[in-house]
Amino acid sequence: MPEKKEEKKDEKREKKSLFQLIQDMTVAEKIKLAMKGDKEARTILIQDGNRMVQLAVLDNPRITESEIVNICRSRNVDDEVLRRIANSREWSKLYQVRVSLVNNPRTPVAVSMRFVSTLMANDLKMLATSKSVPTAIVTAAKRAIAKR
Repeated sequence: MPEKKEEKKDEKREKKSLFQLIQDMTVAEKIKLAMKGDKEARTILIQDGNRMVQLAVLDNPRITESEIVNICRSRNVDDEVLRRIANSREWSKLYQVRVSLVNNPRTPVAVSMRFVSTLMANDLKMLATSKSVPTAIVTAAKRAIAKR
């Protein structure tokens, strides 16, 4: 038992130290790390306030679909990041990505409107009653439900 507690403490120290290392980096260093770093580095860097750093995370060849879905759900990412994901055929063909984009209030309305008609009935019903998305999206969801 004591060994597991020590392991967890070591893991927290490592994570904290990586976070601190990233905080001390210049923007150029962050961009370089975003394009080559591991999942932990990408998770920290996608929350960086700089749009260029966030966009560089998307250029990392090892980024996974689940990470993209989590980015789409995040309300802390720049709208340009969400637009880039939406414009990627590879990512926008994934249903979870489309649902997450439409439900994210930071997603530009024009981007969300493209995907409303591709959602399933249950997701449209949830969207039609959502208070967090723009009114235009709610209206489009109600129209899509009425058409079906």
